[in-house]
Amino acid sequence: MLTLSGCAYIPHKPLVDGATTAQPAPAGAPVPNGSIFQTVQPMNYGYQPLFEDRRPRNVGDTLTIVLQENVSASKSSSANASRNGASKFGVATSPRYLDGLLGNARADMDISGDSTFGGKGGANANNTFSGTITVTVNQVLVNGNLHVVGEKQIAINQGTEFIRFSGVVNPRTISGNNSVTSTQVADARIEYVGNGYINEAQTMGWLQRFFLNVSPF
Repeated sequence: MLTLSGCAYIPHKPLVDGATTAQPAPAGAPVPNGSIFQTVQPMNYGYQPLFEDRRPRNVGDTLTIVLQENVSASKSSSANASRNGASKFGVATSPRYLDGLLGNARADMDISGDSTFGGKGGANANNTFSGTITVTVNQVLVNGNLHVVGEKQIAINQGTEFIRFSGVVNPRTISGNNSVTSTQVADARIEYVGNGYINEAQTMGWLQRFFLNVSPF
């Protein structure tokens, strides 16, 4: 029984793979220059110029992603085919040498066929995802774009919900309040999964999946 219970578990490969956070690199030791005013090191994260905003630009900086995904798709197809055929011929019902006695007896036969096919199919899907998640810059690309990752965990009634996000953000699309919509993120990967008994109740059992695969109907 314990061996068979292991078959009930369905391994799930996360859509967002790898680390979901990043720590900033440690700042280097300041180099004194002998004057009263000391030049700020490039990686001194506590320093902010007077006329500079707080948009992320280094590894470890945070950014708020506004999830605004609304995807809808529909598909329909139809096919029609028809075919008609008819044939007529006669068959002699008596041998030729008995035509004088029985007369020229013939039987006419008509054969006709009709085949008609009609098919129609359609599919419709609509997905909506909204919310916010704050992510961390884990890589600064050579062109200045930021690769961000993040994860949010919410525990509700003996179950945990996970929201994971990753993608590439163009710093020019970041608004003044340090946020960007998910529709402006390239290579976006959004994952919303959960674990717990509620999530397990929505999973088909292993024996039912077995009969579903081998059933010819």
